[in-house]
Amino acid sequence: MSIESVIETKSNQLLLKAIHFGASDLYIKPTPEHFSIEFRKYGKLFPAGHLPYEIGERIVSFFKFKSSLDISEKRKPQSGAFQEHFLNRLYSFRVSTLPSIYKKESLVIRILLQNASYPIASLCYDPTDASKLLHIVTKSQGLLLISGATGSGKTTTLYSLVNYCSDTLARHVISLEDPVESSQSRMLQIQVNERAGITYASGLKAILRHSPDVIMIGEIRDEETAKIAIEASLSGHLVMSTIHAKDTVNCIYRLMDLNVSIEEIRQAVTGIVAQTLIQLKNSDERKAIFEILTGIYLEEAIKRTMEGHEYRLPFEETLQYQIMSFEAGEQHASTSY
Repeated sequence: MSIESVIETKSNQLLLKAIHFGASDLYIKPTPEHFSIEFRKYGKLFPAGHLPYEIGERIVSFFKFKSSLDISEKRKPQSGAFQEHFLNRLYSFRVSTLPSIYKKESLVIRILLQNASYPIASLCYDPTDASKLLHIVTKSQGLLLISGATGSGKTTTLYSLVNYCSDTLARHVISLEDPVESSQSRMLQIQVNERAGITYASGLKAILRHSPDVIMIGEIRDEETAKIAIEASLSGHLVMSTIHAKDTVNCIYRLMDLNVSIEEIRQAVTGIVAQTLIQLKNSDERKAIFEILTGIYLEEAIKRTMEGHEYRLPFEETLQYQIMSFEAGEQHASTSY
């Protein structure tokens, strides 16, 4: 067997091991002695072995080749993706490389099951949160924003809601993502490709001419994207996206930082959601808890912001309260045996 075949076999075995483990990410990191292998699961890193330098470098090169990256370039960060079938299911592998001080590249692979969607009720710790979220997306127009820390499940929630719009509400859904994290056969997905001239801004303009009912934007990250998202939501479309902010109220200030006027926010935004994941007791399962700013709370937050005053949600509606309630419930359960 040739060395190339051995490397391909070892690389595929590594991916399969990560999938069996239930890892969301696979890390191949250089150390002074070797490459270390780690899996990320539920936000934690787990050691999964190590590789000699020679084998590790060849495996890194193999994954770069699979992802259409420049194998000869080892001094600059690169990112790409590839798809592969394992266990009769299609997975997408998002690959990112970084040069390290050891003159070896570090490689991370995000593992994404394709065509996977989950009913929103199965994701929520509190069933009433699912009802609130589904009520927001029944509206024919407006902007729904989802915020949360990295790994908090924002994208999973987003996919769940747009699939509900597509399947249950029978709406025409188009997404614009960078990159497409999970292929969904029930909606039209557009990949941002700046080399080909498809940016978030230009892609959104093109999507608006394609008669969508619902538009999903992977992330609002700059002024131009924010402006077009607002315009789309004001012109008869339901727009859903993620945005980086500390909590729901701070999403309003984040939009203002992106030069969206408070009046545009008042007219366009129909809901803002912040979420985090909690680990269920005696289980590997995690559920999402939400802070939902909509209805009279949203109106009051925008009104107070327009007046130049700070607004705070009633404490019982905040994410902090939801977490405290969950933890208190867990402690009560643990003392009731």
